[in-house]
Amino acid sequence: MAINDLMMKSPEKVAIHITHWLNSYIEKSGMNGFVVGISGGIDSAVTSTLCAKTGKNVFCLEMPIKQEQGQISRAQNHIKWLESNFENVTSLRLPLDSVFDSFTKILPETKEKEAQFLSLANTRARLRMTSLYYFAALHRYLVAGTGNKVEDFGVGFYTKYGDGGVDLSPIADLMKTEVFELAKELQIIDSIQNAAPTDGLWGDDRTDEDQLGATYPELEWAMGAFQSHNSTPSFSERQKEVFEIFKKHHLQNQHKMNPIPVCKVPKEFL
Repeated sequence: MAINDLMMKSPEKVAIHITHWLNSYIEKSGMNGFVVGISGGIDSAVTSTLCAKTGKNVFCLEMPIKQEQGQISRAQNHIKWLESNFENVTSLRLPLDSVFDSFTKILPETKEKEAQFLSLANTRARLRMTSLYYFAALHRYLVAGTGNKVEDFGVGFYTKYGDGGVDLSPIADLMKTEVFELAKELQIIDSIQNAAPTDGLWGDDRTDEDQLGATYPELEWAMGAFQSHNSTPSFSERQKEVFEIFKKHHLQNQHKMNPIPVCKVPKEFL
């Protein structure tokens, strides 16, 4: 099927632009550096590397919760690579298994097992967000988000107040395929560049494609088609299927992507 051809004209210029943007933002903020959660995935690897290239303090936090071993290895190897290449990078491994276990033990029994399974996956992301902000407050750092454009503004594939709870989003204007191009430019370790994207919230090796039902190039194509109001009759059968997958996620996750609604009280009532 035809997909969006989003090849960057200059990955080097993109990297320089984002690095300058990060530098400018943190200097204006008066904060001391960045904290980044490292998952072993492409987005956190690219984000942390771009932050490191600013020369400002970067604190990398690995926060495994019942993590699949391959994800752990990739995260640890990326942190080692960062620390060997950038003197401004420090790190900490903060296992959250016991915190997660303690929380699950005090929850009441429920018959809604499928909903509970999803809720607990999102709980993992929120525990990590809480941990990131603990260290951010401790050192006066900013939490750098790792979301990309198709996840943040297309399908809403992130946890509200979890990995969506950040101070700034360096790569949120890049599609997933563009993040992979940037990773190549930044010489991110091969094991991360070659790994299938996963959110790492389930304790197994399921991929984002397993959860979404489509690849990122397919979703990027659907995002473009949706925004240009292309009509489904002209699509192939697979394109129709992917378009409906995108539309379903995009519409049901508007509550994540739109500002929190505020009830406006008439002035005469006040």
